[in-house]
Amino acid sequence: MRADAQRNRARVLRTAAEVFAAEGLAVPVHEIARRAGVGTGTVSRHFPTKESLYAAVLLDRMRDLSTYAENLATDNDPGTAFFTLFTRLVQEGATHRGLAEALAGSGFDVEGAATAADCNVSDRLRRLLSDAQRFGAVRSAITFADLKALMAGCLAYDGPDPDRVIDVVCTGLRTAAPAKPEP
Repeated sequence: MRADAQRNRARVLRTAAEVFAAEGLAVPVHEIARRAGVGTGTVSRHFPTKESLYAAVLLDRMRDLSTYAENLATDNDPGTAFFTLFTRLVQEGATHRGLAEALAGSGFDVEGAATAADCNVSDRLRRLLSDAQRFGAVRSAITFADLKALMAGCLAYDGPDPDRVIDVVCTGLRTAAPAKPEP
């Protein structure tokens, strides 16, 4: 792909992600093209359907999150890496919920596409959970299924302080610190 075509594709993806997150999925493709500073033909060459644009935006986010998870695992202790990724995934999930729901409704296989693109964030999270448990930062009784249910609960929360809910869940996942004797 030519350099200018790559730049245009990246600009369309970035713009579409911002627009979908801020305004929902009903924004017309011609409006995304206008905001990206390209013609609708440019968008259509890269993304023949709106669903293919949704899919590309979601896969782009998943690649970014997968890379982020790998970097966390390399640069931090397992507990810090796990809790940082957990928090980011819940926050990202809340921001991009409509996109994932639209793709699921269209029959798009999100997990299959992520696996094919080698950016399966679930696998990275599962590995970080296991590492954090071995490190002693996460309770050993927590399963990946538990974790997915807790994430779903965080995403379902529609109250005024979603970060507080994430903090409560993370506190519940942590191993109990031994009580310090009072002086």
